Amino acid sequence: MSDTQTLIENRPASVAALFLDRVAATPDAEAYRYPVAPASGQGPDGWKSLSWGEASERVHAIAAGLIALGVEPEQRVALASATRIEWILADLGIMCAGAATTTVYPQTNEDESAFILADSDSRVLIAEDAAQLAKAQGRRGELPDLTHIVVIDPAGVEPGGDVLTLAELERRGAAHLEKHPELIKERVGAITRDQLATLIYTSGTTGRPKGVRLPHDNWAYMARAIAATGLVGPDDVQYLWLPLAHVFGKVLTSGQVGVGHVTAVDGRVDKIIENLPVVRPTYMAAVPRIFEKVYNGVAAKARAGGAAKYKIFQWAAEVARDYAKAAQDNFRRTGTASVPFALGAKHKAADALVYSKIREAFGGNLRACVSGSAALAPEIGYFFAGAGIHILEGYGLTESSAASFVNPGEAYRTGTVGKPLPGTEVRIADDGEILLRGPGIMEGYHGLPEKTAEVLEADGWFHTGDIGELSPDGYLRITDRKKDLIKTSGGKYIAPAEVEGQFKAVCPYVSNILVHGADRNFCTALISLDEPSLMEWAKENGLEGKAYAEVVAAPVTVAMVEDYIGQLNSGLQRWQTIKKFRLLPRDLDIEHGEITPSLKLKRPVVERAYKHLIDEMYAGTREA
Repeated sequence: MSDTQTLIENRPASVAALFLDRVAATPDAEAYRYPVAPASGQGPDGWKSLSWGEASERVHAIAAGLIALGVEPEQRVALASATRIEWILADLGIMCAGAATTTVYPQTNEDESAFILADSDSRVLIAEDAAQLAKAQGRRGELPDLTHIVVIDPAGVEPGGDVLTLAELERRGAAHLEKHPELIKERVGAITRDQLATLIYTSGTTGRPKGVRLPHDNWAYMARAIAATGLVGPDDVQYLWLPLAHVFGKVLTSGQVGVGHVTAVDGRVDKIIENLPVVRPTYMAAVPRIFEKVYNGVAAKARAGGAAKYKIFQWAAEVARDYAKAAQDNFRRTGTASVPFALGAKHKAADALVYSKIREAFGGNLRACVSGSAALAPEIGYFFAGAGIHILEGYGLTESSAASFVNPGEAYRTGTVGKPLPGTEVRIADDGEILLRGPGIMEGYHGLPEKTAEVLEADGWFHTGDIGELSPDGYLRITDRKKDLIKTSGGKYIAPAEVEGQFKAVCPYVSNILVHGADRNFCTALISLDEPSLMEWAKENGLEGKAYAEVVAAPVTVAMVEDYIGQLNSGLQRWQTIKKFRLLPRDLDIEHGEITPSLKLKRPVVERAYKHLIDEMYAGTREA
């Protein structure tokens, strides 16, 4: 048996057990960093650290506090909060109590929050602040099982009755531990592999979301499998901003416990640019939208610097892509990432002019980024690879505990999601659907046996709903969601995500694009533009001082986008080309339910909201 197999097969029953082992092994090592606002309210945030031992004290106090409130093993404790240090400590506390975390996005509205709390039978809610508390209080009559609400940030909250602060919960827990010092050790020791650890509700595009049941063994496997990849080590510093209510963010916390590296935690997306040079991470996970925004921002800044600067950027971007493609091709053939001398010389010049500044913006220490949750446009991936920001695409679903595939370090291949994690099996069905089997696969959908049976076979194979191809040496390429493939009225199949990704690499002003064409005789697109980049462009094109919606509606803006559509179409097959498009009066957002909290497009929602624009584009045309 290999060392990797031994590491995975000898995993403990839970991440809670892994956490106790981690604390015992490295109690004084730094575990977490988190921002603290200055007392004056002025200036940049400072950062505080917690060692594994200090984190353990708080985790044990939270766990004991929940037990003192009457929480029993496998009972659900809901967590409605943005990404912050308290989210991680609370989640670990819930698991160490033997209970299960129900994750709730802070952006979830009152109606859906109430549904999740009721459907999950959550006994306690840990709410971030007064706003999250109010959502639950407004529906208290519908939540007879909810006995207590614990508030992390008490500003504007009147504790009392069944509402208490996190600080008070920890005080009660510490007092309970004085009387029962072995309590947490006993609770963790009693956890079985198949015991429920997490209930994550998928953000449904139609109907109510489904609760995905992930037992303790899923996370213990993920922790060990991530460690076995060798992509991260104990000396790494991770910057964690992803929503922890999402499976992608959650799996990173398990991986950290397994490896023991430092994690800097701050979920405020608007602080990423400010935080990176301070944290100086070696490792960061993100979703494609973040890389698209950085790319568009760099391109827009170069354009704003004048024609000469923009020309240099365009040249450097082309060199970066050529360099990355050549290096990856050569590595595949020979095991070394060498490139032709002339290309290397161009790359060195471009590095001094452009790439080094991009690396500094990421903190200067970044060894690798992991991208997941949606497809990254290959041309954007190649750009960053050539600039020295190595983006390792991965793949997984909520139902597979997030990390089923990841690109293997130096041998990564842009445009693929890499190879399966050790212990995960994959096969491609006759219709191209990706099927997965392994210790990361869910137990099923909560209270929905019929829905579970639709996707999970008796022998453990899970139907992902994604279409893909495996290379002879095991690299997976995702081509599209099975349900998102477009079949035109002419019988041609189109993968909209592929066309959308290519447009994002061509147009530096795009924020979101949705390609439409199912059962139609040509393809159209709904496009929203990135406001900061667009408004900079507007200053140079006679539109300064106008509102975003006015800029979008201006003929010169439509003409600018039309030019980029022409560039896109020149590289597409005839049936893939975009014949008409409409610019949206505002960007798509989470609040309107058009994108998920992990910034993934909800196609049916957008198509319903802008049906009038889609109809307008096809008006007067003959549909076959």
